[in-house]
Amino acid sequence: MDYSQFLHMREELSLIAVLLLLFLADLFMSPDAHKQKGTTPVLNTMLPVILMAIHTAINLVPGTTADIFGSMYHYVPMHTVVKSILNIGTLIVFLMAHEWMKRDDTSFKQGEFYVLILSTLFGMYLMISAGHFLMFFIGLETASIPMAALIAFDKYRHNSAEAGAKYILTALFSSALLLFGLSMIYGSAGTLYFEDLPAHIDGNPLQIMAFVFFFTGMAFKLSLVPFHLWTADVYEGAPSAVTAYLSVISKGSAAFVLMAILIKVFAPMIHDWQEVLYWVTIASITIANIFAIRQQNLKRLMAFSSISQAGYIMLGIIGGTAQGMTALVYYVLVYAAANLGVFAVITIVALRSQKFTLEDYAGLYKTNPKMAFLMTISLFSLAGIPPFAGFFSKFFIFMAAFEAGFHLLVFIALANTVISLYYYLLIVKAMYITPSDHPIPTFRSDRCTKWGLALCTLGIIGLGIASIVYQSIDKLSFGI
Repeated sequence: MDYSQFLHMREELSLIAVLLLLFLADLFMSPDAHKQKGTTPVLNTMLPVILMAIHTAINLVPGTTADIFGSMYHYVPMHTVVKSILNIGTLIVFLMAHEWMKRDDTSFKQGEFYVLILSTLFGMYLMISAGHFLMFFIGLETASIPMAALIAFDKYRHNSAEAGAKYILTALFSSALLLFGLSMIYGSAGTLYFEDLPAHIDGNPLQIMAFVFFFTGMAFKLSLVPFHLWTADVYEGAPSAVTAYLSVISKGSAAFVLMAILIKVFAPMIHDWQEVLYWVTIASITIANIFAIRQQNLKRLMAFSSISQAGYIMLGIIGGTAQGMTALVYYVLVYAAANLGVFAVITIVALRSQKFTLEDYAGLYKTNPKMAFLMTISLFSLAGIPPFAGFFSKFFIFMAAFEAGFHLLVFIALANTVISLYYYLLIVKAMYITPSDHPIPTFRSDRCTKWGLALCTLGIIGLGIASIVYQSIDKLSFGI
């Protein structure tokens, strides 16, 4: 065996090293390492953050294209870009979780939190670099099962346990459907290698059914309508930091993997899957925006917002072009900065005051003006208002779909941005205009939360100015 093949898996090997170091650190540095009650947790947040920052930094430069382990693992430079985006998002989630990890009911299990997060990230890495459906499915399950544990992390809170149960049950059903679709692909084509499948794909009824089952499983991961019914309950019940991770990192990886597989495997069936994506995109954007208006709980509102954002992401996929891939990756990057910024505010407010509803945020500007301002620019970026980066990400993804010939779809998506702006402005209105006799009290954020918010703000403003980011992604994109 040629062990030099492992050198092409530097992201995975580096992440495994971080996992092992954190596992050992938890063994010796956790509060209950010596069974001493009341011991201040030593591990806390800085070690995971430092290790994650090092891991991200040493894997920023793309390598050369390679097929290893019999083409089970396929690497292209674009994979490094996507994995780096996931790394940065995970780093921000670690910073967001610092205050939560210090609580008495969570400090003793902080090691488990970091290990579970990085385990799901490792699964996403395998999905992204898979060259075979078996490798893809292993990665999918590696990413999904620890996620259920994270959602139910606050197990003594009824909502968290319920959310974990809902997620794992629906994840099992969606995985079963996806696996059934893969078995149909193997039955009709006789192979599961991505590079071999296009020669055997001719769009016969069995393969169309196989695609429907495969897409159903992926649509669950992306929270696309009509496979979205779990989303609001899980987002509300899960800890806020976990909800942020689920809404950004998990969604971003699944979107890229879906596009890559459609391009590599189902290219001969492009007209069939474009028809499916067309109607799913319209349903996801429209229904999610309408239901978001009715929400009073901010985490539920952001759940429907994420469903709508998944619909916008589909605009980059539907053309199957290199331009669409560039727009998708750039959109995920900007979406990560804006959405994590919103959830960072939701997380710290929930920890300090146990406030979650729109009414609770009334008068936030008077007591916490900086927090309200950061929340506002994050929401404006999600809505696509210039000059924030969200405007440019929406422009590029609309342009990709328009140039692929989906003019009506782009018009419908544009009309829906007005609806999304309305419910984002409801939050802004509550913070700045709506009076309150009992506003959220003034508080100071911890240092890690401030760093997380600073990174999100830098992304929201800087990504709209630094055109080199989009151009660099564009050089590495591929399409049908």
